[in-house]
Amino acid sequence: MAYISGADRPEGGYEKPAGCPFCLAPGRPEADSLVVARGEQVFVVLNLYPYNPGHLLVCPYRHVADYTDLDEAETAELAAFTRRAMRVVRYTSSPHGFNIGMNQGAVAGAGIAAHLHQHVVPRWGGDANFMPVIGRTKVLPQVLTDTRAMLAKAWSEAG
Repeated sequence: MAYISGADRPEGGYEKPAGCPFCLAPGRPEADSLVVARGEQVFVVLNLYPYNPGHLLVCPYRHVADYTDLDEAETAELAAFTRRAMRVVRYTSSPHGFNIGMNQGAVAGAGIAAHLHQHVVPRWGGDANFMPVIGRTKVLPQVLTDTRAMLAKAWSEAG
């Protein structure tokens, strides 16, 4: 509900946030940041408003909005970390499939359009039930800090 109501919207809004959460996350303590893994060009963080358990975001450290703004090294590592994120989630959670993608611009659905991020969303048969329709909420079976700890551990084991 915080996302829907905008209660925790960053100062300046999502298009030009005063404190971009994707720029701030890598500098925060592990337990607070929800960062799962770090590379040279990109990092992986749990989505604070996940569509499903294990919903990861692959983000460049550099604050760029558009996929075409990435350099070759960022593009390559973003692709490699997306593949590895899928392997790690398969190792920990055995999803039946994935949604992989980016929303470019607020009009395309990007919640934080100013900082590029790729979604890695695990999917299971029947994972969409009556709760989002009737209760306007989604039930997640695990708190984010526990999910982060599990995936961070698996990153080195299964990667």
